[in-house]
Amino acid sequence: MLKALKFLVICIICLMVMGISVLYGFSSLFSPPNMDETLIPDAASQFFDNKGNVIYTTLSEERRIPVSIDKIPKHVQQAFIAIEDNRFYEHSGIDYRGTARALISTLSGREVQGGSTITQQLAKNAFLTQERSIVRKIKEAFIAKELEYKYTKDEILSMYLNRIYFGQGAYGIESASMYYFGKHVQDLNIAEAACLAAIPKSPNYYNPFENPQESKKRQELVIDQMVKYGFINEAQGEQAKTTKIVYNNAHKTQNDPRTYFFDMIIQKVIDEVGADALYKGGLKIYTTLDTDMQKAAENAMHFLPSYYTDNNKLTQPQMALVAVDPKTGYIKAMIGGRGNDKFNRATLAVRQPGSSFKPFVFLTAMQNGFTPASVIEDKEEEFAPGWKPQNSDLSWHGKVSLRTALARSINIPTIKLAREVGVDKIINNAEKMGISTLVDSGAYSDVNLAMSIGGLTKGVNPLEMAAAYGVLSTNGIYCKPIALLKIVDRSGKVLYEANTQSKRVIDAKSAYLTTNMLEDVLTRGTAGGMGIGRPAAGKTGTTDTFIDAWFVGYTPDLSTAVWVGDDNNKPMNHMYGSSTPLSIWHEFMVNALASTPHSGFSNPGVSIPAEPEIKQDEDDKDKQDADKDKQPDSKTKVETKANNEPKQPVVSTKPSKKNKSMKSRINEILGKPTVSTQPTNN
Repeated sequence: MLKALKFLVICIICLMVMGISVLYGFSSLFSPPNMDETLIPDAASQFFDNKGNVIYTTLSEERRIPVSIDKIPKHVQQAFIAIEDNRFYEHSGIDYRGTARALISTLSGREVQGGSTITQQLAKNAFLTQERSIVRKIKEAFIAKELEYKYTKDEILSMYLNRIYFGQGAYGIESASMYYFGKHVQDLNIAEAACLAAIPKSPNYYNPFENPQESKKRQELVIDQMVKYGFINEAQGEQAKTTKIVYNNAHKTQNDPRTYFFDMIIQKVIDEVGADALYKGGLKIYTTLDTDMQKAAENAMHFLPSYYTDNNKLTQPQMALVAVDPKTGYIKAMIGGRGNDKFNRATLAVRQPGSSFKPFVFLTAMQNGFTPASVIEDKEEEFAPGWKPQNSDLSWHGKVSLRTALARSINIPTIKLAREVGVDKIINNAEKMGISTLVDSGAYSDVNLAMSIGGLTKGVNPLEMAAAYGVLSTNGIYCKPIALLKIVDRSGKVLYEANTQSKRVIDAKSAYLTTNMLEDVLTRGTAGGMGIGRPAAGKTGTTDTFIDAWFVGYTPDLSTAVWVGDDNNKPMNHMYGSSTPLSIWHEFMVNALASTPHSGFSNPGVSIPAEPEIKQDEDDKDKQDADKDKQPDSKTKVETKANNEPKQPVVSTKPSKKNKSMKSRINEILGKPTVSTQPTNN
């Protein structure tokens, strides 16, 4: 029986080997058809807004400058081989060992490079589509085998390097070298070669003009791979990492705030159907952008002040605005900066939220037996050894309701509330509502009380904040943000269509009670007097070093986050969330919703408790009077609204002194460094 089984296994293996051999023998059948028969003229692709109007057209003409392999320095070739296909000169088109290694690496969470060889990538880019299917992979394998049969390794590498896409319409290594560095490929040093080799994996994301921080990280990964495989030694690797790269500034982006949205869509289209289809295929690309709302967002930018021009020739501070339909997740408007650079602060910047993070605390309280009328005491307390946080008006207010504490953005009751309901529950709620940048474990965990008032290890980004507040608008339904709806080719075939992803993440009662409290922010709280003529709710946010200022607010139809801050982490001139960000948000919302019928927030059958009558103890009153005596001289005190976050503060002509953030102070107590992922411009 055992012998028969062994014989059967051997027969099956032999048949498989014979089958593969036969298929490889007919691999020429999968060769690309005659170019004369398949050549189709290039055509520009068009972008459409949510009403079907053309809003952007790509350039169909490629920037491609062919160059022979002998003109491409060895270290340039090796940079691409190191990161894309380190066994290029050993395999015959398909690297079975590399494919298995990549699969294991991916499954274990340590992905370094893909499973496709350079030959397979050439086959896909030159002759196939970006379709994700087993049929396409089979065709790719056979074409790769045929390429290896017909051409030498150097010829294949030359074709690959002359065809690969580097973003911004630049195809091929010579074109990319001229575009990014203003020099020919033969003049590239190791650092520049590694920078270019970093781009093709995701041409927009790893583009040094668009995302310098991530571009630098991947460039260093390329250099590490070159050292690992013996292309350069460790000394050369360290020198390459520290070499200052001078980029070509001959081409500057025009001041068009829409480019941030278009660049985001372009990258998504490339991911789905490939760069060739985008720049040659005459695609029709349908987006969620509302042109009228986008214009309203751009017009509201006039509130943004100009303090100085930094070393990257960017005016500071910068801003971001994202407006999302909370019922669908559709991104209706987006501003990623002033429009003269490629870094999209609306999606890529991770910044400290200040008090705009507090609604997650109060929402969690509503889930755990509290109501807006619940009372909590605001008085001095040491929450950790050496950490006695204060309210921004430097006074204590005795017993206050949760409604008052949130509307006036009082810190101490918020911290006490977080301690009582549990910081882990707050983090969990924020993550369910779409905040992906929180650190919920490890040495730099956000699971501590500083989180409750916006002291985070990393921070948040405006797009996720707009979507998270949208959960409150929909009484607990999270809709994943969407910008690209559909891609249609020139023959009318749908190549891609988005699926709206929505799910309940918060119970309706808790979400509605939180919204009800946040409505007070715009009537009697830190944004009092800035209502928009229809039901609306929101929250201000300011970091204690004046580096970041926020206003995030929503109606039943639109959720919008506005951030203003300095790219270089310099303090702004006493800018609060209740000043510039609120002004931008207010003007945008009034105009963006001008043609939208008024509607109120849907009450799921919740009874709203009346605000309690709170009588302060005599001891509390004496303490408050004593606190008032400690206040700064009225000549130096900013004008406050309500009692915590100032509205329209007095602006000093001198930069404010940069203080340590709350997160930094707590980490010092705990003996931990503070990790920052704020964007930097190299």
